[in-house]
Amino acid sequence: MTRFVGFAALAALTLCSTAASGAELPFDQIQAGRYQAVLGDCAGCHTLPGGAPFAGGVALATPFGKLVAPNITPDVETGVGGWSESDFRDAMKTGIGHNGVRLYPAMPYPAYTKMSDRDVGDLWAYLRSLQPVKNEIKSNLLPFPFNIRAVMIGWNWLNFTPGAFKADPNRSTEWNRGAYIVQGAGHCATCHSPKTALGADKASAFLGGAVLQDWLAPTITNAPRVGLGGWSVDDVTAYLKTGANRFDIASGPMAEVVTNSTAKMTDADLRAIAVYLKDLPGEANKAVPVAADDPGMKAGAAVYADNCSACHGLKGEGQPKLFPALAGDPV
Repeated sequence: MTRFVGFAALAALTLCSTAASGAELPFDQIQAGRYQAVLGDCAGCHTLPGGAPFAGGVALATPFGKLVAPNITPDVETGVGGWSESDFRDAMKTGIGHNGVRLYPAMPYPAYTKMSDRDVGDLWAYLRSLQPVKNEIKSNLLPFPFNIRAVMIGWNWLNFTPGAFKADPNRSTEWNRGAYIVQGAGHCATCHSPKTALGADKASAFLGGAVLQDWLAPTITNAPRVGLGGWSVDDVTAYLKTGANRFDIASGPMAEVVTNSTAKMTDADLRAIAVYLKDLPGEANKAVPVAADDPGMKAGAAVYADNCSACHGLKGEGQPKLFPALAGDPV
């Protein structure tokens, strides 16, 4: 889901090809590409608040330094105007951009590699249809040695396997659609999977939760206590559609994801995502009871009463559609 605040959401560090007017491109393809941009939350990284759409400028803090999302409008000099469709496809699916420039995984090509060629082509058509914006951006602000792009050769060898999504014939069409979005364009693991020391997703803990720029991206597997185990498919769908359900209200980066991306998805796709996530197993992580007279319990109760109860209720019951219930909240 998009702004990656950890080392994985910068879209293509200068993407595209010779700009073409919308009239030269099939309208249906442009519209399909617009929807791919919604699924990928491209605006989350490439549109600065108050700035021109997709003109870049959003700073992304990673454990290795700062990256700035590039201009991906079809401006020839400062944006994406000099790329071919083949260049763009390579960037999305292999992490190697125009003129062989190696991209950082802040542009989540490890997820985008799972997108179909058709969906990538549609996204390319949409980007070409955008109004060109002249906005030069220095994207790579990483310190030495991370600013040397050649290091990505080793990173890719260790952490990246290119290849399109393969449907599971033993699963439903709906489940496979959800898996395709979550693993591919939606790049949910970019924020919700814990990272290795090199900034790669830990495959063994897929969607097991992570902390990014002091924000918790929680476990979104069906784990019963710390994940979505207590949520129904309808709960997950409502949260993605509106940013709220009977358990929780989106805030911080996730609120931006809802605004820019999931709220604009079709109901069918939202349900497919929910069906897939609810099918992912998670560790039980059984709670260890703490005695009521434990000093920490007493202190916590006092802190809660003074600072939280006015909104979330004396017993953590919350207020529907205003303040989430905290008692028994699995996320």
